[in-house]
Amino acid sequence: MELKTEAVGRSYPPTTYAVGREKIKEYALATGETNPLHLDPAAAREAGYADVVAPPMFCVVFCGAAMAPAIFDPEVGIDFALMVHGGQEFRWGPLVVAGDEITTAATVKAIDERDGKGFYVFESASTNQDGATVCVGTWTNIVRGV
Repeated sequence: MELKTEAVGRSYPPTTYAVGREKIKEYALATGETNPLHLDPAAAREAGYADVVAPPMFCVVFCGAAMAPAIFDPEVGIDFALMVHGGQEFRWGPLVVAGDEITTAATVKAIDERDGKGFYVFESASTNQDGATVCVGTWTNIVRGV
């Protein structure tokens, strides 16, 4: 399989996600989070937040719709039968709280071959309704047998 390096630099239309209190609570409970800032609006307000605070990895929820077109783009050429998750890295900005609207855009940052494997690196950039960058993610997928 030949790598489609011409896709590097390709960007995809941004998506917007309205962060809901119940979604934050569901995510927190599903991941075993017990901090009241994520579960109790009164506790979050007492701590100075407008509403419940999303756990940091909630970013996978609001980034999902933006990342899918990039990862599934035939011009990128990922063979999903041979793909494994390579890793994720995040840089955080202001905390995300219920009521925020998060807009995320995705870009293909790198496609290269190492040791017979294709490395596909994507970047997501998420901003809130005030224009503050709440999260920049680097997402790496590895395809065996390139």
